[in-house]
Amino acid sequence: MYSVTTEGGQTLPWMILVHGMSQDHHYFDQQVAYFGRTHRLLAVDLPGHGLASKVEGPFGHVEMARHVASEIGPAGVHGAVYWGTHTGATIAPLVNRSCPGVLTSFILEGPAVPGENPAVVVDLLGRAARTVRNIGVEAAIEAWWSESCWFDAMRRNPDQFRAAEHLEMIRDFSGAPWLSDAPAIPVPDAKALLREMNMPTLVYNGADDHADFHAAADRITSFISHAVRATVQDTGGFPTWERPMDANALVAGFLRDADG
Repeated sequence: MYSVTTEGGQTLPWMILVHGMSQDHHYFDQQVAYFGRTHRLLAVDLPGHGLASKVEGPFGHVEMARHVASEIGPAGVHGAVYWGTHTGATIAPLVNRSCPGVLTSFILEGPAVPGENPAVVVDLLGRAARTVRNIGVEAAIEAWWSESCWFDAMRRNPDQFRAAEHLEMIRDFSGAPWLSDAPAIPVPDAKALLREMNMPTLVYNGADDHADFHAAADRITSFISHAVRATVQDTGGFPTWERPMDANALVAGFLRDADG
């Protein structure tokens, strides 16, 4: 339920890559190509997604973090950079608590506070859940793509931001998290979780990301003692996908400074 890349060698430091809702590990294909020269890469699919499509719910932040943590140990990962986008970024504090001493720095794209999805996310997840029950998974995915603000930049710039490729990826999504009625485990004190992340942390958004995500990122940054805040210009909800060269340069610079 994960993909490992070790083309650069078995002695390189580890980097863990965790995608967001409706995506899979292919979200980070451009990062695998770039950072595969300097890191061993563990790309984990969240429950109900990609290689983990058969993993059953509940699909809350705690359960997703436990799934990611369960993949880290068997892969032999240690001393790792953790890079997540959206849901993958949001669960980072929970993964950190579940893997003491394993993670050394964090890269968080468009995160929310664990257990506290922004209002825009709650609304669109609710719409997806209703559509998947009333019409079906395929219709819910098409509505998710056409209505979600985090895809606005891709829809406006389809060629430049590889919209067709991204849509093809999310059309492979099982939709299982939208179908599940299983109650999720409540997230413990989010502030305490974030304060435990006392390692170098990069928190970033696209300049044109929804205001709710910028506000969440600002709040998260305020709780992490070694966090730096960044914005990738001319991008929306997914700078890592939309402008991979810019995102890779931002992260590479952050990691140089963190190691410095």
